[in-house]
Amino acid sequence: MNLLARRVAAYLDELVPPRPARLAELEVEARRSGFPIIGPATGHLCYLLARLSNARHVFELGSGFGYSTAWFARAVKENGGGTVHHVVWDEQLSREAREHLAAIGLADVVQFHVGEAVATLQHAPGPFDVIFNDIDKQDYPKALDVIVTKLRPGGLLLVDNMLWSGRIFARRDTSPATRGVRELTRRIQADPRWIASVIPVRDGLLVAHRV
Repeated sequence: MNLLARRVAAYLDELVPPRPARLAELEVEARRSGFPIIGPATGHLCYLLARLSNARHVFELGSGFGYSTAWFARAVKENGGGTVHHVVWDEQLSREAREHLAAIGLADVVQFHVGEAVATLQHAPGPFDVIFNDIDKQDYPKALDVIVTKLRPGGLLLVDNMLWSGRIFARRDTSPATRGVRELTRRIQADPRWIASVIPVRDGLLVAHRV
């Protein structure tokens, strides 16, 4: 279910400035294969937020073949350098991400991990300026418990799929994934350590400031 009108979604993507050819190729491949990526409008928003916060240390929980990583890596590089942590379970996805980011010229600011994302974050030194969460939705609450220990005060938490294709509105949907999205939303909104809003771009991006 596409909650954003197709015309609006297309317009927002068209407003994104020109990007490296490899990123555009990944967008085409994602549409062809159905592989989930955050897309141009959300990617550019993540880049903008990382630039505005002068992020130098970014951790991604769930990084796919490196599409979102490229947006964060560009911001970190333009902020003067640092590290973006790319984490996936699958060795093949990690190899593909290395290739894509090298082709774009951003691999020098990326550290690649193969493993379970929350456990990898738990053992990472931190603190981080930005943490991006796009793992399996049933694990969102578990991730939040670790995120609050690793994100610096004043840092940003970005969480994808917070509208969950409209499933959060279906009261009869009590699947683990939908419950995970609802619980994370409730906990963030009830916790005075966070100032947060859900931005209705693509499938909903939570932007939360760690007080």
